[in-house]
Amino acid sequence: MSSTVELIESFYKKAKQYTETSIELYKLSAIDTSADVISSLASRAILVLILSTSIVFLNIGLALLIGNVLGDYFKGFFIISLFYLLIAVLLYVFNKKLIKEPITNLMISKLMKPKLKEEKIKNVIANSKKEHDEQVH
Repeated sequence: MSSTVELIESFYKKAKQYTETSIELYKLSAIDTSADVISSLASRAILVLILSTSIVFLNIGLALLIGNVLGDYFKGFFIISLFYLLIAVLLYVFNKKLIKEPITNLMISKLMKPKLKEEKIKNVIANSKKEHDEQVH
């Protein structure tokens, strides 16, 4: 009777330890995934900010150049504005293809990366258990 109680206690302790370890693993995995996604978005945001600043100054210069050629500076700014209005309309029309799908795919790939790692780890563990069982028998 006491051996059964000890066996149950041992099983309970191991199950509790396994559960706590699994919870800790999922927490660490969530932190890793969050950090990866945030760092990826932050680096892209910085790149967009730098490119946007450069493009603004380039557009001002281009508008002044076009305006100088046409004789009135406002005409250069008007032409540049129409160009960006055309781009805005095209982005609106092709929003799903050019913006939504690439961002969605990026987020999915970043969030699914830990799951792929977990599957590889589980496969390695399963294979090692299988090899161990074959060696024992």
